[in-house]
Amino acid sequence: MNIKNRSFKSIVLSILVFILLIVSEKLAKYVIFKYTLMLVNKGDIDAQNNLGALYEKGQGVTQSYEKAFEWFRKSAVQGHVDAQYNLGCTYHEGLGVAQSYEKAFEWFGKSAVQGNVEAQYTLGCMYHDGLGVAQSYEKAFEWFRKSAAQGHANAQGNLGGMYIEGLGIGQSYEKGAELYSKSAARGNANAQHHLGRLYFLGQGVTQSYAKAFKWYSKAAAQGHMDAQSHLGCMYQNGEGIAQSYKKAFKWYSKAALQESVGAQNNLGVMYIIGQGIVQNEMKAFEWFSKAATQGLAEAQNNLGSMYYKGLGVAQSYEKAFEWFSKAATQEYASAQNNLGVLYQNGQGIAQSYEIAFEWFSKAVVLGDIDAQNNLAEMHEKGLV
Repeated sequence: MNIKNRSFKSIVLSILVFILLIVSEKLAKYVIFKYTLMLVNKGDIDAQNNLGALYEKGQGVTQSYEKAFEWFRKSAVQGHVDAQYNLGCTYHEGLGVAQSYEKAFEWFGKSAVQGNVEAQYTLGCMYHDGLGVAQSYEKAFEWFRKSAAQGHANAQGNLGGMYIEGLGIGQSYEKGAELYSKSAARGNANAQHHLGRLYFLGQGVTQSYAKAFKWYSKAAAQGHMDAQSHLGCMYQNGEGIAQSYKKAFKWYSKAALQESVGAQNNLGVMYIIGQGIVQNEMKAFEWFSKAATQGLAEAQNNLGSMYYKGLGVAQSYEKAFEWFSKAATQEYASAQNNLGVLYQNGQGIAQSYEIAFEWFSKAVVLGDIDAQNNLAEMHEKGLV
């Protein structure tokens, strides 16, 4: 939240604090508190907002969200733009007052119309998500645009996303790329990731794996999960960078630890074939399991195959059937074919040529070559 000190009194305080910091940081914070309290007693609304911030952070005084709320409110009702934003935050998070998105929206709105860039951004978020107000992409776009015009990186990124998805404005990959670029240049990891994706796909910009790699790398270095996963893919496939299975494994591992299901599945693949790491079927099973339980169809199919073949786990047609079924219901073609094989052979389930035919047919519609061959074989043998 915002602390503002202005004019000569702030200069005097800054000098005093600098001297005190040399002696004691704790003493310096106490002096700030006492000085701010003196200004509050003189009716200074800046000081009232500052006092709220000191109580919120427990600087020079025992932390108290209730006291912070009280002083933010005193300053806010007098029209202090930053106090209005801070008061909105207390209502939004329920700090020192009962949580209320409606009240938060009210105070963010007051601050936003006075030009507070954070309030404008937050108001856009609330309209986007329908928190404390009826959902409106048009209004969200309006407030993100106001905040973005003041250079707010997150607002620029969100505005870019709205152009990409055509939410509240006509779709434009070019405008989206332009705004992502501005946000990415300010260090916004999410925008860096999205900009990398646009370069990878050639949407709104000239396709370039090298630039995709550049922006994924920047976002990944900041811990962005999806960027780390995509960076792993680029290293694995040698796109925009020299192929390196070891580096692919490194970045997949970082993303997987953040619960990226795609990275978890890809780690499983690397372990099963010994790519960038010593082959380890049990580790492969472990990572496929993590991704499968989160609902990734490809991982569910891979886990089914592990059970079917007894790789890294005790062989079980019943378990194979369970996981192939989960993936098949998500329209995963390979799993539908595998389910057809189980029904055809009576493995883990009662044999049924009719149901096998149904699953092979579903997989064929999705273009699965193995299913086409299996269906043709059933016709040749007169099983259907």
